[in-house]
Amino acid sequence: MAEPLKNLYNQTFITNLAHQIAKNYAGFDMELFTKLVFDKNWENKELKQRMRHISECMHQTLPLSYKEQVNVLMQTAPNFGGFTAMFFPDFIEVYGQDDLKTSVKALEHFTQFSSSEFAVRPFIIKYPTEMLKQHLIWSKHKNHHVRRLASEGIRPRLPWAMALPMFKNNPTPILGILNNLMTDESEYVRRSVANCINDISKDNPNTVIELINQWKDHSNETNWILKHASRGLLKKGNATILKAFGLNNEHKVDLLNLDIDKTKLAIGESFNFIFSVALLEKQTANIRLEYQIYYMKANGKQLPKIFQIGTYQLKPNEPFEVKKKHSFANLTTRKHYAGKHVIAVTANGNEIGRLEFELL
Repeated sequence: MAEPLKNLYNQTFITNLAHQIAKNYAGFDMELFTKLVFDKNWENKELKQRMRHISECMHQTLPLSYKEQVNVLMQTAPNFGGFTAMFFPDFIEVYGQDDLKTSVKALEHFTQFSSSEFAVRPFIIKYPTEMLKQHLIWSKHKNHHVRRLASEGIRPRLPWAMALPMFKNNPTPILGILNNLMTDESEYVRRSVANCINDISKDNPNTVIELINQWKDHSNETNWILKHASRGLLKKGNATILKAFGLNNEHKVDLLNLDIDKTKLAIGESFNFIFSVALLEKQTANIRLEYQIYYMKANGKQLPKIFQIGTYQLKPNEPFEVKKKHSFANLTTRKHYAGKHVIAVTANGNEIGRLEFELL
């Protein structure tokens, strides 16, 4: 079993952090800092709780003004990277909301070594006008990590982060930022743009349709952004979105067979399934094939989850076969429950057949 990510914050990591801070502030009490971090509740804290706790311990052991604290941490941050360094922007989120100028500079700096995507959001809520202007500036920054922050920070529904209700209700203010990034040279940035637009699609699908009409076929890169951004609407069988990508939900497709090798299996096991489809049209057509698992939830109700198979050019009445394997192992993002389940096949957003099975 993989080691929990929270355990990367171990004695070695915290000792190194203390030494690095001490290099930039001679009065730093490394022993006290370490003692405060590894308190009696440390073992019970999860990943983000440990990040916050480290931020709080740094604050307690840096008896300086906020600007002076930030100066020390900005000198320290380049020695750390990735998600383990996200306590630096977290420090700004907790202690910097009354000093916008200092905090914006720090968030821009820290995101180049980890990510300020979570920490920036309270500032957007508190200073919407100023932060929209700042994100527009960041969207033209020379560093791709900062440009990614320009889009990732404004995502209306960023996972594991506070939502931005104003952009759920009206995403228009952030479209200029996204437009600046639609042709970005970095795939890292373009993927963030796609995820931001996908967030928008959940509350404002017509806005996404307008973006598609504006940007489709501008380049291969923008087409990828739009396709990836539209994945939620494609899964829902939105007719306008399907048409934009050369698909037609009125095309008739017949499910010739659907078989699974286990109708009863235990949580943690997998099954193999096979099905064949045939296009009932006179001309060749592009068909997007997906399958859905209707999972049993803790409340006794079934909830579907869609899995993409692919888009294929099918010829009239020529059977097309698909073989897949699906696992029912528990994940951090999905817990399985015993009971009746369903597997269903969809073609261009339309369900064309299903089978029941039981998870034990």
